[in-house]
Amino acid sequence: MMEAKRIASLFLLLLIGVQMRGSNALSMNYYGMSCPFVEMIVRNVVNQALQKDPTLAAGLLRLHFHDCFVQGCDASILLDATDGTSEKDSPANGSVRGYEVIDQIKQLLEARCPGTVSCADVVALAARDAVFWAGGPYYGIMTGRRDGTRSRIEDTRALPPPTLNTTDLMKVFVDQRGFTVAQLVALSGGHTIGSARCQSLKNRLDNADPTAEPNFLQALSRTCSAGDSTTVPFDRTSTTFDNLYFRALQQAQGVLTSDQTLFNSPETKMFVNFYAMNQAMFFYNFQQGMLKMGQLDLKEGNQGEIRLNCRKVN
Repeated sequence: MMEAKRIASLFLLLLIGVQMRGSNALSMNYYGMSCPFVEMIVRNVVNQALQKDPTLAAGLLRLHFHDCFVQGCDASILLDATDGTSEKDSPANGSVRGYEVIDQIKQLLEARCPGTVSCADVVALAARDAVFWAGGPYYGIMTGRRDGTRSRIEDTRALPPPTLNTTDLMKVFVDQRGFTVAQLVALSGGHTIGSARCQSLKNRLDNADPTAEPNFLQALSRTCSAGDSTTVPFDRTSTTFDNLYFRALQQAQGVLTSDQTLFNSPETKMFVNFYAMNQAMFFYNFQQGMLKMGQLDLKEGNQGEIRLNCRKVN
């Protein structure tokens, strides 16, 4: 059943991908001749990791998002600091997980196809496979990205903080990066898996946010009394990719300000209601948003490289 779902979704995205082929030198079968087993290797490692720890699905998805929103999809988030601090040292990336999974995939790929597959492509493929493993859509990934050579903690200021309202979210996603409002809301729905650290919702708790359902807010306060590093699931099925996140927003039970604002603002509320009612449409717009996100600010030519070790430049 799951395999049939994957094939059907891939077929749909392949049709869409044909129109996008060649954009920024990416293609749907970039490694077809040079490393034909790349997707199988990525999928196997991801599946094995998630069988041991299902919560890693959210970590791998967040890893891709946090990579692409800082200087584009170039695996800069994977680089260890060599002088000073790197992106992964930023508090904004404190909840990102899955680095070891990427390392394992890269080691296997280097053994099979040395110097061929970029770390940026590995991150994108791993995020897709994590979403599918958790029950979400399977979407085609165009590959051919190159890895960046810069990673600075100050660059993570580009990541949207959890305190943004809808107006600010639309500036970041729609005005600055060209997403549609439907894609903005769908990508926010990525929070259907995973959890937030209490540090990220202190503003709601300290100010007794009136947009939150009172009993829910009290429950958050009790949980977060254990400390800022305590985690709170985004919805009650935090390891399953579904549309319950949007139903939670309808009940004023969004965890972050940037979550609940989507239901409280007329520009985005209609999409929250639509996705809460129609999971298939949520999945479709999510995969469209992921395709667009995966092409943000790509490195070309000598702007990037194919790292041999994802944690350091060649």
